[in-house]
Amino acid sequence: MNGVPMHPVVTLLLLCVTAVAEIVGCYLPYLWLKDRAPLVVLLPSAASLALFVWLLSLHPVAAGRTYAAYGGVYVATALLWLRLADGVRPDTWDIAGSALAVAGMFVIMFGPRHA
Repeated sequence: MNGVPMHPVVTLLLLCVTAVAEIVGCYLPYLWLKDRAPLVVLLPSAASLALFVWLLSLHPVAAGRTYAAYGGVYVATALLWLRLADGVRPDTWDIAGSALAVAGMFVIMFGPRHA
């Protein structure tokens, strides 16, 4: 799939919103399974996961490349979620690993391509 490339900032923001949609879609059932939320949270969870899939489809590059790059942003977003939702401060190794993952995303999404 060869589309018009998106601006890097737009790409990064879209991947971040996508990661939040996936995390919310998975976190709500987790809360329900841990008896910390009612069954009704599965409805917004399903909607959030549907949003996640739709957001991934907005990228103009091949799906596999999008998924690979998304993984790097997901790591960073999950660590932010760790801090905000779970109240656990990421340590130096978490931050270093996240930086490597995001760097990998930039290489995958914005590295030079051969025809």
